[in-house]
Amino acid sequence: MIYDYEESQLIWSKGYQFYALIMAAMRQADTDNAAKLKSAFPDVWEELQARYHAPGGVLTGDIV
Repeated sequence: MIYDYEESQLIWSKGYQFYALIMAAMRQADTDNAAKLKSAFPDVWEELQARYHAPGGVLTGDIV
């Protein structure tokens, strides 16, 4: 859809980091797409889950 393409241009123009985009996609994905993303990026999925359950998203070893 043209809307999705135009949104992708807007997102691209912001210069977000790749893994931040993957995490955002994981947050927004439906069940089937979340499973695909989890399969393609298991380490990112694990980090997202860990940060989701950590106070303030901060994990041991993070420099804040």
